[in-house]
Amino acid sequence: MMAITVEEKTGVFHLQTDNTSYVFQVMENGELGQLYYGKKIHVRPQYPDLTIREQRNITPAWKLDKPDFQLDVLKQEYASFGKGDFRYPAYKLVLKDGSRISEFGYDRYEKRKGKQRLPALPSTFDEIGDDAETLTIFMEDKMAKLELKIVYSVFPHQDVIVRSACFVNSSETAVHLATAYSVQLDLPDDRYDLLQFSGSWARERHLLRTPLRPGVQSVGSLRTASSAQHNPFMMLARPETNEDSGEVFGFNLIYSGNFLDQVEVDQFSTARILIGINPAEFSWNLTPGQSFQTPECVLSYTAEGMNRLSQQLARFYRRHLLPARFAEKNRPILINNWEATYFDFNEDKLLGIASKAKDLGIELFVLDDGWFGKRNDDTTSLGDWFTDDAKFPLGLGHFAKQLHAMQLAFGLWFEPEMISLDSKLYRQHPEWVIHVPGRSMSPGRNQFVLDFTRQEVIDYLFAAISKIIEGTQLDYIKWDMNRHITEMFSTQLAAEQQLEMPHRYILGVYQLYERLTSKFPHVLFESCASGGGRFDLGMMYYAPQAWTSDDTDAVERMFIQFGTSYGYPQSMMGAHISDVPNGQTGRMTPMATRAAVAFFGIFGYELDITKLSIQEISQLQDQVKFYKKYRRLFQFGTLYRIDNPFVNGGNVMSWQVVSDDRRQSIACRYQILNHANPAYKRIYFKGLLPDQKYTVNNSVERFYGDELMNAGLFVRQLIDACKCASASVDFHAALFVIEAVD
Repeated sequence: MMAITVEEKTGVFHLQTDNTSYVFQVMENGELGQLYYGKKIHVRPQYPDLTIREQRNITPAWKLDKPDFQLDVLKQEYASFGKGDFRYPAYKLVLKDGSRISEFGYDRYEKRKGKQRLPALPSTFDEIGDDAETLTIFMEDKMAKLELKIVYSVFPHQDVIVRSACFVNSSETAVHLATAYSVQLDLPDDRYDLLQFSGSWARERHLLRTPLRPGVQSVGSLRTASSAQHNPFMMLARPETNEDSGEVFGFNLIYSGNFLDQVEVDQFSTARILIGINPAEFSWNLTPGQSFQTPECVLSYTAEGMNRLSQQLARFYRRHLLPARFAEKNRPILINNWEATYFDFNEDKLLGIASKAKDLGIELFVLDDGWFGKRNDDTTSLGDWFTDDAKFPLGLGHFAKQLHAMQLAFGLWFEPEMISLDSKLYRQHPEWVIHVPGRSMSPGRNQFVLDFTRQEVIDYLFAAISKIIEGTQLDYIKWDMNRHITEMFSTQLAAEQQLEMPHRYILGVYQLYERLTSKFPHVLFESCASGGGRFDLGMMYYAPQAWTSDDTDAVERMFIQFGTSYGYPQSMMGAHISDVPNGQTGRMTPMATRAAVAFFGIFGYELDITKLSIQEISQLQDQVKFYKKYRRLFQFGTLYRIDNPFVNGGNVMSWQVVSDDRRQSIACRYQILNHANPAYKRIYFKGLLPDQKYTVNNSVERFYGDELMNAGLFVRQLIDACKCASASVDFHAALFVIEAVD
């Protein structure tokens, strides 16, 4: 099957995946018109019924002799500003004379096999021969001597299309790029719900589902980070669509900075989707010979419900976005010292925790904040990435050797983008901090932000971090980012470039990531931004897992991880057990429940294991053994959501992971509060082989897969199932291990 078919005589381009079709054409005015995106249809030279036009009153036309060619009522691929389409445009250019009118007309196309990476930006790729194909449409504004390249990459076996745009200035004068979205998609109707994933610090990516309405609905960020408040991933689903059936589109921007996901419903009920860099804090001075590349955006469609959409995205990320050396590699179980010690530690105290961790079967020891400079509280030393000799008199390398001798991997916390005023670095380079001369600086967490538009800043950090990695033979880095940028200004950029700074800053972050991951490919990076404040595909390109949230309360994590699962697989989610009462909520939850939530991610611990009781130590040993036994299934199994905690009162959540051969599965049902005399309950599993027999939790009884999926399994009321009247049965989790038997 050809993924891209071009009908040169009719100007029709048909992009096909295994199950979808995306069709557009060159219109009479030379611009591109959207025809269809949805379930797979036959390739034809043209689609007359999809190109029918009717003249509408009080609507500008292209030409006097083409009164029915009215851009305001036509679906388009990448709409311009000011030519009669009054919806929000995909881009806006300001020319030397102040004109905002562009006329990009079709020039040619180029089709090639595969998918190459973008320079300087995280991007998708096909380096395994997975039948990807790439189409570039070259558009030209002859009067302004500008070129626009619209790029489509088709990944047929994951039902994914990736889009981006690139502007090239071939003229002799500079032009101003005021808006440049990565993707536009015009859908023929507005009968959709918008599904967004919003929240705040410690309450990230909660699902909200809202019907589309006339006007504009959007989510976005102006924090120079994708943010905990809104996520770049969104979905459009038919009102009747659920987890297992119905049409749904998914959109995810591969970018970590200011973004905007926008849906506009016009007077004719057309829904226009625009996704890309937020234009509110963006401009780019496109000088002669220069080009501007937008970030890539992932598009995916299915008619088989939201579980299928999430699954095809998960497969796509592993094969075509994540670092190949980690994409399918088992991730280690870790212990982080932060909640055990905070800043108060020395080598002996840390070795005591590490020794206990080794006895429990934990594989990676992560030393968090406080190991560098003179860092005894959060007011000092950020930027001073050298070992605190008071805490490590024999050097950090000596400590690392002892961990490695225990056969424990060693990880370190860094916050490369930040600086403390009380630091050697600030005293040497006060100009490196982001600030507006003469204006006060707004602190956040007692820290400020380094100017990543400065090459010397990136070079300094690369050298300092490299030295630590080499001196410790480091295995893992937790890259944190604990505040957003204020006073956005760079003293080394010209006045007309200041609105370029948010994007240039993110490019600087990507450059440092690229240099470190290229030089030290064995180091596993985990991104963090006060938890989930930069949980996006731009980060995942370099760091294949992220700290999902600073909130480790099991009940809160149920909602956070469930919401996150729509756009990101469990192999991306750092999910740890912390102590109780929980630091964010004060809630007391059973150790078993905390584990059952954390199992469905990259498992680890955030507590002082040297102070646990004998019974708790035994529980931890069992948890580690259980997770190791089923690690592959938890991290890379196909995920199915069963009971949604964001509906029906939010008291029950359940989900399930299934092996590739569908012979092994683990599900978990979580119930927040117990109720007296409840109705009979059943859990309905998914993804099993209908004709295969299974056991559930080593039961004597055998069940066919179709029985477990269609008739379900009885769930006993908690007061009987737990047999523990002396203890609360609230915040309960029930694991179901499903194994095929012959």
